[in-house]
Amino acid sequence: LQFTEDYPNKPPTVRFVSRMFHPNIYADGSICLDILQNQWSPIYDVAAILTSIQSLLCDPNPNSPANSEAARMFSENKREYNRRVREIVEQSWTAD
Repeated sequence: LQFTEDYPNKPPTVRFVSRMFHPNIYADGSICLDILQNQWSPIYDVAAILTSIQSLLCDPNPNSPANSEAARMFSENKREYNRRVREIVEQSWTAD
């Protein structure tokens, strides 16, 4: 999470530094989450932001994909999707 001087009037920037395979995460690690974009409100605190991110990670939205391959796989072949996620996470543990 990166906050600017405009916070809370503007949302923080959220970016994953590890490689992610998720329907709502872009290749650069940024996240496609409505409350961090067009639905932002200054009433959202850090806890609300983190809860929303956790919810999206657990329950992806394939109808608003940032990664179309992950969205397709999540919708059509969850077993392969889960295998791919596991593989990428394990690779991140051994990356230098």
